[in-house]
Amino acid sequence: METRVFQQSEIKEAAALIKKGELVSFPTETVYGLGADAMNDQAVKNVYQAKGRPSDNPLIVHVASIGEVYDYVKNVPKVAETLMEHFWPGPLTLIFEVKEGVFADTVTAGLNSVAIRMPKNEATLELIKEAGVPLVGPSANTSGKPSPTTAMHVYHDLKGKVAGILDDGETGVGLESTVLDITDSKQPTILRPGGISKNELESIVGQVSVDKHLVSSEETPKAPGMKYKHYSPNEPVIIVKGDKELFQKAVKHYESNGEKVGLLADDEVIEALKDKVAAVFSLGEIDDIHSASRRLYAGLRYFETTEASLILAQAYPEEGIGTAYMNRLKKAAGNQFYKEHN
Repeated sequence: METRVFQQSEIKEAAALIKKGELVSFPTETVYGLGADAMNDQAVKNVYQAKGRPSDNPLIVHVASIGEVYDYVKNVPKVAETLMEHFWPGPLTLIFEVKEGVFADTVTAGLNSVAIRMPKNEATLELIKEAGVPLVGPSANTSGKPSPTTAMHVYHDLKGKVAGILDDGETGVGLESTVLDITDSKQPTILRPGGISKNELESIVGQVSVDKHLVSSEETPKAPGMKYKHYSPNEPVIIVKGDKELFQKAVKHYESNGEKVGLLADDEVIEALKDKVAAVFSLGEIDDIHSASRRLYAGLRYFETTEASLILAQAYPEEGIGTAYMNRLKKAAGNQFYKEHN
């Protein structure tokens, strides 16, 4: 299969492929999604096949307007209306009770709920409108690998497996959406941290809880990204929670064990150690968590093109979007932190 890269002037052609049941990757403010008609069972099955993703993992449905939600779910509680009004379009996914028979069975992975969001990207909103159907949109990568933040990341992973990629440059947020379960409207629960923080949600709707349950391989997750190991590059990742001096010790330790170290850290750490490691990728200026979040996946992917055999990645405080950053980094690393060796 030829994989065509579409520009924004070619959205009608990309939408025509969706209507035919083909797969087209689309840009969002978070990461690139792998789009297919959410009502076409075979098209959705092809998404799982292209990604190599287990079919027990539900998919997020992307819509172009708030009004569409009422057609697809059993009820829209007041808390959902408030959240959609404040955060849509944007990086917030809401889980509703789904109407039976609306979506392909493979969308919900057999659950009685569905995850829906309205992305903040004009090209993709136009694509959804032009296609005339809601689109599933898991990250457009090989399952388990770092999510794509550019069209070329998608092309690298899925060339020959998808019909098209709608290119809109680099994504702005760089981490997937926050997933909020509102099936119990009295206790909204974050299933996956993301581009909208807990504090932001609570400023609008009051108390929000956080589900810290790690889904085992035998369970069906209620939302994407809840599996323990995820977002992983080919090389092992070790998290370093500390300053440049601790990084220096970590580099020395792993290189003495024969590893070629790749460094994924802020400018200050990289400037201090760039001549002592095999490869570096900057997360941005010191203490800039938004830059770090935007660059994390691109950085994890970068080292696959280098000689690095191990990646030392920088930890950030778990507050605001730092919670989402650390959630993804811990999964990429299998929760492995560097411990100082005497």
